[in-house]
Amino acid sequence: MMGFYGSMYGGIFGFLVQILIILLIVGVVIMLLNKSNFVSSASNERLVKVEKDVEEIKKAVEEIRNKLNEI
Repeated sequence: MMGFYGSMYGGIFGFLVQILIILLIVGVVIMLLNKSNFVSSASNERLVKVEKDVEEIKKAVEEIRNKLNEI
C-alpha cells in the first residue's frame, strides 16, 4: 500500500513538488493583490496626508519668515 506522498511522486521528490506548488500559489496571490491596488490604497492615503502636512509647514515657515523680515 502506497502512502500519501508516494501516490504521485516518490518520497522526498513529491514533498518538494508540493512545496514548490504552494510557493507558486502564494506568489500568484501576492502579485494579484499588488496589481489590484489593495495594498497601495492605504499608502496613497498616507501620501496625501504627508503632502498636506508639508503644505502646512511651508505656510508656517513663510509666516515666520515674514515676521522676521518685519523685525
